[in-house]
Amino acid sequence: MLPTDYLDFTHTVHRALFADGEPVWSALSRIGSYLQAELKPAILGDVSPKATVGEQVFIDEGAVVEANAVIKGPAWIGRGSHVRSGAYIRENVIVGEKCVLGNSCEFKNCVLFDNCEVPHFNYVGDAILGYKAHLGAGVILSNVKLDRLEVVVVHEGQRISTGLRKFSAIIGDHAEIGCNSVVNPGTLVGRNTIIYPLSSVNGVIPANSFVKLRQTQEIVQRR
Repeated sequence: MLPTDYLDFTHTVHRALFADGEPVWSALSRIGSYLQAELKPAILGDVSPKATVGEQVFIDEGAVVEANAVIKGPAWIGRGSHVRSGAYIRENVIVGEKCVLGNSCEFKNCVLFDNCEVPHFNYVGDAILGYKAHLGAGVILSNVKLDRLEVVVVHEGQRISTGLRKFSAIIGDHAEIGCNSVVNPGTLVGRNTIIYPLSSVNGVIPANSFVKLRQTQEIVQRR
């Protein structure tokens, strides 16, 4: 459950967020302080005059922010990334290069490595998405338990304390999450894993896996 188990650090300029020997999710508690220390607000990309951009925002060269997008900040938008109309980027968001942040998607306290795609109707809160991770339309990364207690990671029958009350998921490099799936608090998805649409997942999912939804369909004659 170390950062290198899930993430390729050649595809981010924010390696300093992650501490060697600590669980990968420990970086979530440092995003705010990291941005406070490293962020130098500037708009170098193409931002629509109809977008809303806060004072503590860095937008790198080649990035595009469309009309009606909101970047509240603090936020770091990497080179060549595309923030589409209707995206809502809240506090403490770090976006790598050539990412897509799409229509009706909300982001908060999260890190996206390069080439992530989060294009349609998604919620990404208190999460880390690896290189070329992709969320299908309607995928929700749920970050708070219903009882509001500390999030734990369940692995091989063990409950591992995270020290976090808000933590949704670690999505490994090249992972694909199918449309309208829910990734529950404290989930770790391994590299190259594919989760089928409409799934509800939790725990630790190994790399190079398929997670399939089994359901039946019944067709009944109308009366």
